[in-house]
Formats: sequence, C-alpha cells, structure tokens
Amino acid sequence: MTTTERLPRVLRPFGHRQYRLLAAGLALSMFGDGIWTVGVVWQIISIGGGPVELSLITGASAVGMVASSLLGGVLADRVTQRSILISLEAVTLVTVGVVALLAITGDLAVWQLAAVAAVGGVATGIYYPTYSALLPAIVPPRDLLAANGVEGAFRPVILQAAGPAMAGAMIALASPGVALAAAAASALLSGSTYVLMRPVPLRRDLTEDSRHPLIGTAVDMVDGFRFMVRTPWLLGTLLFASILVLTTMGPLEVLVPFALKDRAGGDASSHSLVLACFGAGGAIGSVLCASFPFPRRYLTAMFAIFGISSLPMLVFAHATSVWVFAVAGFVTGAAFDGPMVWWGTMLQRRVPPEMLGRAAGLDFFVSIGFMPVSMALAAPVAATLGLTTTFVLAAVIPLPFALLAYLMAGMWRDEIAHPIGDSDTANVQSGAAIRTSSAKTHPLQRVRDSETGANDTRHPAPDGAVTPGGVPPRR
Repeated sequence: MTTTERLPRVLRPFGHRQYRLLAAGLALSMFGDGIWTVGVVWQIISIGGGPVELSLITGASAVGMVASSLLGGVLADRVTQRSILISLEAVTLVTVGVVALLAITGDLAVWQLAAVAAVGGVATGIYYPTYSALLPAIVPPRDLLAANGVEGAFRPVILQAAGPAMAGAMIALASPGVALAAAAASALLSGSTYVLMRPVPLRRDLTEDSRHPLIGTAVDMVDGFRFMVRTPWLLGTLLFASILVLTTMGPLEVLVPFALKDRAGGDASSHSLVLACFGAGGAIGSVLCASFPFPRRYLTAMFAIFGISSLPMLVFAHATSVWVFAVAGFVTGAAFDGPMVWWGTMLQRRVPPEMLGRAAGLDFFVSIGFMPVSMALAAPVAATLGLTTTFVLAAVIPLPFALLAYLMAGMWRDEIAHPIGDSDTANVQSGAAIRTSSAKTHPLQRVRDSETGANDTRHPAPDGAVTPGGVPPRR
C-alpha cells in the first residue's frame, strides 16, 4: 500500500505534489475573490456610492462571467491549462492592484471599479472550465471524486466565509483599499503556486490544425454544442440544471431575507445564520459524497437528490422560526452541493480529454447564465403571487423535470453500460461518436506523471472497449 492509499479517501489527492499546488492556487484564488466581494462593497460606500453603483459593479462582473464561460471552455481545449491559470492570476494581480492603489491614494472612480469587475468576471468565466479540464491531467481517475469534494468544500469555507471575514477585519483595522490590496496579493500567491507546478501537456494534438486560430475557435465552440446534443446524459443534466437554477436561485438569494423578516421576525444576523448554515451544508455534503465510493447507480443517485433538493424550500414558505429556516438552509446546501461532486467527476471521467474544457464551459454557463434571470424574476413573481406561493412553486417545479430528464435520456441504462469505479482506467465517450470537425487527437498513448501516476494524455477508448492492459474501462 502506497503512502497516498493510506490517507482517508477524501485526502488522497493531496498525496500528489501537482495537486497540492493546484489546490493551494485554487484556495488562494477563492480567498482573494472572497476578500474582493466584501472589499468592493465598502469601497463603493467610501467614495459615496450606493445601491445603484453596487448594481453596476455586480452586473459588470456577471456579464463578464456569462460572456466568457463558453470561450473559456474552448481555450481550455486549445491552450495548456496551466499557462491559462497563470495568465488569469497575472491579469487579476495587475487590475485589482491598480484599483487598490487608486483607492488608497483617493483617486478611485466607480467606472474603474466596474471595469475591473468586468475583467474579473471574464477571468472567473475562463478559470473554472480551465481548472476542470486540468484536474484529470494531474490526478489519477480514482482520486478525482475526492479532489472534486475538496473543491466543493473550499467554496463555502474559503470563498464565502474566510475571505469575507478577512476583508471585514482589514476594513475595520485599515480601509477598503487595503482589503483590495490583499485580494491582489492573493492573486500573486495563487499564480506563484501554478508557476511551481510542472508543465502539463495539452491532452489534444493540434499540430495538424492549419486553420486560423479564430476559425478554429469558432469551430471548436460549435463542436462543443454538437457533442452536448449528441450525448443524452450530458444534455439531459444541463437542461434540468437550467430549470433548477431558474426556479430556485432567485427565491433563495432575493426572497429568503423577506420571509425571515416577515414570518420569523429575523434581522441581518438571522439572514447571516441561514447563509452560514447553507454553506456548512454544502461543505459537509461535498465531503460526504467524496468520502465514499462512487455510486454504482450514479446518475440515478444524482437525479434523485437533485430532484428533491428544492423541497426544503417548502419550509421557507411556512416557517416561523429562525432556527427552522437555518436547518432548511443546511439541508438545501447539502442537497445542492453534494451531488455536484459526482457531477464534476462524471464530466472528467466520461467526456473525452480533448472536449472536456468545452463541456465544463457549458456546465458553468448554465450554472451562472440563468442565475441573474432568476434573481430578476423573483421579486415581481412574489409581488404577484405572494411569498408563500413563490416558494412552493420553487420547491416543487424541479422534481417533475428531474424525472422527465432522467427518463428521456435513458440514464438508468447509461449508468449500467458505463460504470465508474475506483480504478485508474477511464470510460469516455467514443472519439468516433463525436463526429466533430475538431483537430485530430493523439494516437493511443499513455504519458505517466512520474510523481502522481496520473494519465497526462490518452486517446479516449470507445464505450465498452478494452483499455491498455486488458481492463474494461470504468465510467
């Protein structure tokens, strides 16, 4: 038994140096984003801004994320992912560092904050597809579930708690400008960890692609959509996720504070408690899903939990106690974030390496694209139907759509035909079945990372085929 195998399942990815550096970079990046989230609010207030200016900043960031997520997925399939991450942190360091300096010197204007927020949104939209495509290149397939669980736990703990807490302390002790400087420093440290990583080759051969880069990028994006449409489990999940985000995110983000105030006599601290419980549920759910073997009926398990994940919102429709709201928030967070660990692992083990960035970009686009729409609709729907009816609809609408997507995509058959286990073999969509016009992929070869033992390059084996060594592909 190796040293890595002696570790608890959820910690096994940390036995690989490449992953330790990648995880450190992710944590530092999230920490800086958390600092920025709070620091920019109080920086706006300090220069005389209000809700309108804050809406401008958050809107610019959201537009940047939505606009760049699909392109980010294409880039992740055309450019080495490590170099993309280094470039993104360098851009963040420069842009956030400049506004921090302007804030400290008293020369900052709202338009400058909005511009940097837009750039930050673009960086975020590119970052996550790139990270998702890089992870399976440095982590053995058997450890991907745990690595995705770590990411799921990082988000509420670091992005939503530690970063904002540090920003609050720095603002109280110094100024918002100093907090923004700390966010820039986090980008510097994050980028440094990526520099320390060994170069990771692109898992796609573009040497025979003679097209102009812009044409190649456009064709790659079209090919990504074609792959999604021709892959039932992927298309069905993304369509259902669109419904889930559209129906639940607005009520959760916009209406919960009003339900707390009107029904439970809550205040800002009560809302903070519910949000904290939601985050804690997400972290614990992610760790739990990463601590056990991947479910044999993984699509069934994922859709079963996602389908009922919104039902705790019935509590928001009727509860009169803050603690009941908090418990419902915890359960909702666990049900939302826990299965996401399975979903991320599914993408990384079933999507061909040369297509993974685009699949992750589509996933991220769905996650964020419908969120502002849901938030914009929540208030007028509640004003028309009332808080109770709005929460009830948000709770019950996703369930039949989950069942519909599950049945129409034949997911119970798919998961049996393509099992995902703990071995280091991968079962991905057949390269021939994609039938895209993308560049020729590598011939079958295995490039082993000498330290991690992860597969850096592998042509996807057809579903049901036998991988090198005679082992049936898992997943």
